[in-house]
Order: sequence, then C-alpha cells, then structure tokens
Amino acid sequence: MLNQSVWAWNGNKHSTIISDWDLQCANSFVKGLPATSYFVGCLLGGFLLASLGDSSFGRKNLLCLSCLIMSLASLASAFSPNIWVYSVFRFVAGVGRVSITISSFVLLSERVGKRWRGQIVMLGFLSLTLGLLSLTTLAYLTRNSSWRILYLCTSIPGVICSILTHFFLCESPRWLFMRGRTTDAVNVLKSIGSLDDHLSSSLSNMLVFKQGIPNTNGNNPFSSVKILVKKRWAIQRLIVAMVLSFGVGMMYFGMLLGVGGLGLNIYLSSIFNALLLLSSSLLTFLFWIPRCNRRSSVLGFCTISGVASIISIVAGHHHKIVHVGLELMALFCACMVFNILFMYVVELFPTCIRNTAASLSRQALLFASIFVPVLVVIGRRIQLFSHLIFGVTILSCGLLVIFLPETRGRVLCDSMEEQEAQDKNRSFHA
Repeated sequence: MLNQSVWAWNGNKHSTIISDWDLQCANSFVKGLPATSYFVGCLLGGFLLASLGDSSFGRKNLLCLSCLIMSLASLASAFSPNIWVYSVFRFVAGVGRVSITISSFVLLSERVGKRWRGQIVMLGFLSLTLGLLSLTTLAYLTRNSSWRILYLCTSIPGVICSILTHFFLCESPRWLFMRGRTTDAVNVLKSIGSLDDHLSSSLSNMLVFKQGIPNTNGNNPFSSVKILVKKRWAIQRLIVAMVLSFGVGMMYFGMLLGVGGLGLNIYLSSIFNALLLLSSSLLTFLFWIPRCNRRSSVLGFCTISGVASIISIVAGHHHKIVHVGLELMALFCACMVFNILFMYVVELFPTCIRNTAASLSRQALLFASIFVPVLVVIGRRIQLFSHLIFGVTILSCGLLVIFLPETRGRVLCDSMEEQEAQDKNRSFHA
C-alpha cells in the first residue's frame, strides 16, 4: 500500500465519502455499511410503521411523519463527521422511506372513484420516475462538488414538502369515515368537489352507510394487524401478494442492476434505467390499467419476463445483441408487473387494513433486493446462475396470482364485512 503522501486523488477529494474519509483501503464491510444500514432501516421501518396508516395516525399524518424523518436524516447526513455517524443517519432515513410511497399511493387511490383510480395511482409512478431523472441530472451538475452539497439539495425540498403536506393535503375521506369522523370526512369531500344536488345526495347516503360500520381499528396502533390475521382469506391474499412481490423484486432489481452494467457510465446508466421505467409507466397509465385485467396482466408479464431471462442464457453465448434484447425485455416486463402489482394489492384489501397490507407486500419486494447484489456478482462469473434464478423465481411466484380474485372495475371496500359481502356476491354471479 502506497503512502498517502506520494499520491493524490484525480479531481475533488470530497466528491465521494470514500475519498473524503480516506476509505479506499477499508474493507468491503465498512464501504458497504451505509447502503446496508439504509436497506435495514427500510425493512424495519416498513414493519414498524405499516399499520400506523390504518390506525389513529392516518394516511396524511404518516406521510408527513415519514417524509420529515427521511428528509431530516438526509439533511443530518450532510454534516456527518465519519462513516459511522453517516451510517446511523442512513438507517434513520431508511426507516422513514418506505411509508412515503405506500401512504401517498393509498391516499391517492382512496380519493377517486373506480374509473380513474388506476390512472391516478400511475401518476405517482410517473412522478417517481421523473424524480429519478431529476436526481441523476442534479448529481451530474454537482459531480465536481462535495457529496454533502447533493444531500443539501435533495433533503431541504423534502423538509419543505412535508410541511406543505401537513397544511395543504386533505386526509382520506374513506379513512375518516372508518374512524367515525363523519363530519371531517364530509368536509374533505366538500373541499375536493362542488356541492351540487348529486354530491349532497351522495354525502347523505354515505352518512347512512357509515352508521352501520363500526370503528374496528380502535386506538391500538397495531390493531389493523389483529384485524388482518383474524380472517383466513385476508391472510391468504397477503401471503400470495408478498410471495408475488418477492418474485417480482428479484427480477426487477436483478435486471435493473444488470442493465446498469452494460458499459455506460453511472449517469448514463441511471438515465437509461429511468427512461425504461418511464416508458413502462406511460404504457401502464395510458393503456394497461384502464383496459386490462389485473390478474391476467400480472400472470402474462411474469411469464414473459421469466422466459426471456431463461432464454437469454442460451442466446448470450452466440448472439450478444439478442442477449441484451432479451434482458431488456425481461426488465421491461418486470417493470410492467411492478407498476400493476401495487395497484392490484391496493384493490385487494379494504380500507381498514389497506395501508398495512400494501406496506407488508412492499417489504417483501425490498426483501428480495437483499439477495440481488450477491446474485449479480456471481452472475458476472456464472451468468447461467443469476439469470436462471431470476427467471425461475418470477415464473414460479407469478403463477400464484391465480389464487387471487380479479379487481378491475370493483368499488373499494371499507370494512372486512363489506369486502366479504362483495366477494360472496362476485362468486355467486360467477
């Protein structure tokens, strides 16, 4: 190992945490500790905060809290004196990260009718993709500056956003009705629409309907979990949704990392990935969600993605272009499933447990990301191994969707009893 006095960094020494804290000779555990801490925080935060959105916190308050936790932790990361303190802040940021996506999407889905529900939720995915493109652009513009500048530029808007959300965003009227806050729910409905005769009649009907719905969540922050585990059908749906999410996560993150290794620099790779996600989101938004069934779409895209990944193993030995094309096809189909699956899970469960079920399903997807980096590294030496694992996993997990009911065009239910009545009525007509 050369003495640090005889060499120097090419460029700004403070552009990365590795060069800033002289970690170039540190072991892999130390270098990977911040990323590991972040993902552990995501997993822990998802499990701890999953049911708060269904209990006394509500969707809006959980969204504000999660956004504030992540933003303040990211802001504090910019002032970290060493990698150990930095890893702690990355862990805290991970704790607040997952609930932001879940709460915002559930909140969107519960504020619109069944006609526009899918499209509105897909706007959230489009926003995520545009955010990734913006982040890549910002990182490129600040590439010659300190890494702390990038944290300041991304965390301060997050703090402002959480404050604006608290003051200007309305709570889900469905959740308010389920909590017995009928007057607040009516006020929210009035604020998002003009009060004409039709709306007045609808509000009156909802008031009558609410009288027959008990407040099943109580004040226990984990009461939604208790409600979920008491119903066999809910447990079965949740298990299938989590296994399916795990399979999709293996292919999604696996191929995403694979495309990132096509020989492009980190900025071009990030833009390429974001554009691929954007194209799949647009296709889902404009065509798939309003016209196609959820169950058959998930099954079809899982099958195509898995088969393309497996075939790419054989094609990769002789036809490089075909191999790359099959990898992109597998990734694109995984992106389509990724988009549709979340909408599907939201529609599978009633309001009283929707946030909890969606959060746990999302955790299964993140859990898959833990294994992906190791498989990708192995796949660089034995390509058959990683691609076969990805393909077989999404194929086998995707088949489980046949045990879930179709939800396209169905009205969202609020209580467990209402969901059971809708399922029985559906089975009777089937």
